[in-house]
Amino acid sequence: MKKLAFVLLIGLLAMAGSAQAKLEIRITQGVESALPIAIVPFGFQGKTQAAPENISAIVEADLARSGQFKPLAATVFAQRPTHGQEIDFARWRKQGIDHVVVGRVTETADGRYTVQFQLFNVLQGRQLTGYSIPARQQDLRRAAHQISDYVYETLIGERGAFNTRVAYVTTQDSGGKREFLLQVADADGFNPRVIRRSSRPLMSPAWSPDGRRIAYVSFEGNRSAIYVQDVATGEREKVSDRPGINGAPAWSPDGRQLALALSETGDPEIHVLDLASRRLTRLTFDRGIDTEPSWTPDGQHIVFTSDRSGGPQLYQVSVRGGRATRLSFDGSYNAAPEVSPAGDKVVMVRGQGNQFRIAVQDLKTRYSRILTRGRLDESPSFAPNGRMIIYATREGNRGVLAAVSEDGNVHQLLVLEEGEVREPAWSPFYQ
Repeated sequence: MKKLAFVLLIGLLAMAGSAQAKLEIRITQGVESALPIAIVPFGFQGKTQAAPENISAIVEADLARSGQFKPLAATVFAQRPTHGQEIDFARWRKQGIDHVVVGRVTETADGRYTVQFQLFNVLQGRQLTGYSIPARQQDLRRAAHQISDYVYETLIGERGAFNTRVAYVTTQDSGGKREFLLQVADADGFNPRVIRRSSRPLMSPAWSPDGRRIAYVSFEGNRSAIYVQDVATGEREKVSDRPGINGAPAWSPDGRQLALALSETGDPEIHVLDLASRRLTRLTFDRGIDTEPSWTPDGQHIVFTSDRSGGPQLYQVSVRGGRATRLSFDGSYNAAPEVSPAGDKVVMVRGQGNQFRIAVQDLKTRYSRILTRGRLDESPSFAPNGRMIIYATREGNRGVLAAVSEDGNVHQLLVLEEGEVREPAWSPFYQ
């Protein structure tokens, strides 16, 4: 009980400084066997000399950040075609390049844009995929992320998560007072937007399955309450402000319910709130702390943290109620679970002495391993394709975000130019 409260307190006190522009992403470890690929600079036809966004550079950065690809420097390209008909495959084969992406951006008469791309297998000399994407100027980065997703899915065989978003909490000093900001940004850190400001702490953002709403905990009025807010309009609704703790909201896969940690009857217990009827169902009945729920993708079970065995461990309970079963046994401290989108793994925070790191466990074999090397890693959240995990950590004396691949081979830091950032949550796919 004391350990859980201590980690929560550290998460609140660690946030300081001011939120600035975008998150800078630094790849600190990649994969040696990453696929080499050439992203040729896109051509442009329009009223100005260059397109408003460098589409090929965005695609190159996306693919490099995944750890699955090794984009080649443009200085070594055999040629710079913008259409498949211009490719001299023999020249690219001599350079040992297996795949090449070419494209062009065209400004239309109404001031909009058409982004076209083609992905080719150089060895076979054939096109693997290609699309034409209409876009407004403000949507050009999103079009580039869509291209990255198409390339990733074609060559890796699973859906890419570049065209997604991340929610997180930052703080800034305003007139000598601390202000908490709930922000949303693209998955690459660009286009950050504040969706909620408060003089009191904001915590535990959680995306709805359709990506349109975020549930979070706010301490306005000096007590915890859970709100659901529309990301686009800013409209919000208070859904729980019961006596005691109102914490850790988690959406059901169908978006109709929230799992919550509520303490109005004593110690925190796991409840499920039906958002339409406001009917509340209590799932756990134990003298210990039960908190941090996460749904399985089939909506039939909830994985949560409990100290009922003497220290924080992961348990699972049916949404129909009944006895909870313990899932984690490696180590004396396992908390903050999130079940993977495929439902085959669970990510968690594992404590070892004074160090807290991100670990992942296979739910079938129960085999687990530590993925990170920080001293205070927390709040893990899966990308919607399950390939990457974003989490909060420390760099020097300030809080930053980081990401690690689910196999532990790729590591990244996501750092604000100034200030600190905590409590990340990766969005679902755009629907």
